[in-house]
Amino acid sequence: MPIRIANNLPARAVLEKERVFVMEETRALSQEIRPIRIAILNLMPNKSVTETQLLRALSNTPLQVDIDLMRVASHVSTHTSEEHLIKYYETFEEMKERYYDGLIITGAPVEQIPFEEVDYWDELKKIMEWSKTHVYSTMHICWGAMAGLYYHYGVPKYDLPEKAFGIFEHSMTYSKPVKLFRGFDDVFYVPHSRHTEIHKEDVEKRPELRILSESDECGLYAVADRHGRQFFITGHSEYDTYTLDDEYKRDLAKGLPIKMPLNYYKDDDPKKGPVLRWRSSATLLFNNWLNFYVYQQTPFDLSLLEPIDHSKSGTLDTEMGND
Repeated sequence: MPIRIANNLPARAVLEKERVFVMEETRALSQEIRPIRIAILNLMPNKSVTETQLLRALSNTPLQVDIDLMRVASHVSTHTSEEHLIKYYETFEEMKERYYDGLIITGAPVEQIPFEEVDYWDELKKIMEWSKTHVYSTMHICWGAMAGLYYHYGVPKYDLPEKAFGIFEHSMTYSKPVKLFRGFDDVFYVPHSRHTEIHKEDVEKRPELRILSESDECGLYAVADRHGRQFFITGHSEYDTYTLDDEYKRDLAKGLPIKMPLNYYKDDDPKKGPVLRWRSSATLLFNNWLNFYVYQQTPFDLSLLEPIDHSKSGTLDTEMGND
C-alpha cells in the first residue's frame, strides 16, 4: 500500500524513481478506507532531504499512510525556501485540533545549545504536551529524542568529548522480547551523527521508561515508555547511503574539526565509498512501529484516543516477540 503525500511534493519524484508507491491526495481521498495518519515535525535545516528519507522509511508497509508535514512557526528556516514551507507544511496552530495515529519528531542541529535557549523551545514544549493527548505513538529521533526525554521525564543530555559519527553495532538489551525489534538480528547497525548523549543511570531512575537497545561504542540507542506510546531513538536509521559522506565532506570544506565516520567507508577509504548495512534494520524499525504500536493500537475514531497515563500498567512488560 502507498504513502499519501501532498500533490507535487518534490520528494515524490525521488521516491517514484525508487519504485515506491506514492499516492497523491486527490486519489487517496477517493478510497473508502481508514488510512493511518502520521504527522512529521521536521526540525532539520534541509527539509526536503529529511522528508524523502522519512517517507522512504514509512513506505515499506502494507498500510496506507497519510502524511502531514509540520513546522515550527517560531523559527525562520534558512535552508528551505519559504515557498516550499508555505506550500507543503502547516504550523502547530493549524494542526493542533487534529488527532494522529503517529507523530515523528526529527533531530535538529542545536544539540550543544541548552534546551531552554533554543529559539523554538517553548513551541516545541506545546507540541510535545499536545502529543500526549492527540497522538497515539510518537517516535523522537536524535536531538528530538533528547528533547523528548528532557521535557517528559527530566532526563538531561551531556556533551560528548568528540562527535559520535559513523555506523555502530547495536544489540537489544531489554529483558523481554519487544515487538519494535521483531525480526532484528542479534547485532544490527545504525548511523549516528551527534555531539551529545543521554546516560543510562538517568533513564533508569524513571520507572516509566524502558531501555530497549544499546551500543558498546555509542551508548543508549532506543528508550521507550512502558506503554509503547513514546519512543526515543538516538540514531538515524532513516539516513541515506551518502548522508554521512555529505556531512563529512561539508565539514571538511568548512575547515571544521571532523574525523572520518567510523565503520562507514569500504576499507576506511572515502574514495571507495560507503558500505550500506543498516537499510534492512531501518525498514524493520519503522514497519514494526507502524504495525505494532500504531495500526494495531489506535482506535478507529481518533477523537476517542486516551491520554497517556503512566499510572496504568504498560504493554512493553508483557508483550512477546513471537505472538
